[in-house]
Amino acid sequence: MDMQTTSTVFMVKPVRFGFNPQTAQSNAFQKKEGYGIQVQEAALREFLAYATLLRANGISIALAEDTQEPRTPDSIFPNNWFSTHEDGTLVLYPMAAPNRREERKGHFLEIIKKNFKVTRTVDLTHYEEEGLFLEGTGSMILDRENKIVYACRSPRTDMKVLDDFCTQLGYTPVTFESVDRNGQQIYHTNVMMCVGTAYAIVCLESIADPQERENVVTSLEKSGKKIIEITFDQVNKFAGNMLELRNGEGKKFLVMSATARKSLTSEQNRELSKTYRLLSPQLETIETNGGGSARCMLAEIF
Repeated sequence: MDMQTTSTVFMVKPVRFGFNPQTAQSNAFQKKEGYGIQVQEAALREFLAYATLLRANGISIALAEDTQEPRTPDSIFPNNWFSTHEDGTLVLYPMAAPNRREERKGHFLEIIKKNFKVTRTVDLTHYEEEGLFLEGTGSMILDRENKIVYACRSPRTDMKVLDDFCTQLGYTPVTFESVDRNGQQIYHTNVMMCVGTAYAIVCLESIADPQERENVVTSLEKSGKKIIEITFDQVNKFAGNMLELRNGEGKKFLVMSATARKSLTSEQNRELSKTYRLLSPQLETIETNGGGSARCMLAEIF
């Protein structure tokens, strides 16, 4: 069984998608562009085309439709508030923005439970009361096979909560500080790093501390990952925000946005294409207003 990669993802069809002022302060990728219904309609078109592309390649989707109320403009990014694990564990995460906490809607959980047999629930949401956050597989890059979690420290990724996650799920943490070209902390690890079965795509230049950078490289190489290094420019084009998937026949895919795909060098493209079919939906509206990309829109179901 492939522990790292799934063939089923949970996606949320947006009904009131838009720029979220509650998350913009710590997300340098967000920019308000367009208004209300126009942004929602464009995002919905992108979402539906993305879902169609995944299904056409044999990837199953557990599809949930958002509700008008309470308004949750970022619900299109469900990987932040829950994760599922091969042993039947469902983890619920503490979210920084109050309107993102409201994404944990009852009917979403019902759809997850229809597609995933929950044997235990690890609920970390109580940390919200202490102002401590860990935003799922946005905050953490999981090497599920080797039980290693990579995480960059940020206002949305607290080390105390991370330690609790690692203790309860048996992971070893590799933590570091990651900053963008302007020296601002990168808010989620999954914008600068992706770990698959064979490859790790990572922006090493964003890890300023030489020892922390070496720790990341050593851990990745020791666990058998070939490192593909990406630049600050490529991070800005969401090239770190990728996810490895497979279909029912075991064919492997690497999902990234069209923006990210265009930023890859011909050598990177060639290297990744040896192992994967590259799927690259057009997500410009979602990326601009939401500050998240292809990986953020997929919560893995194991």
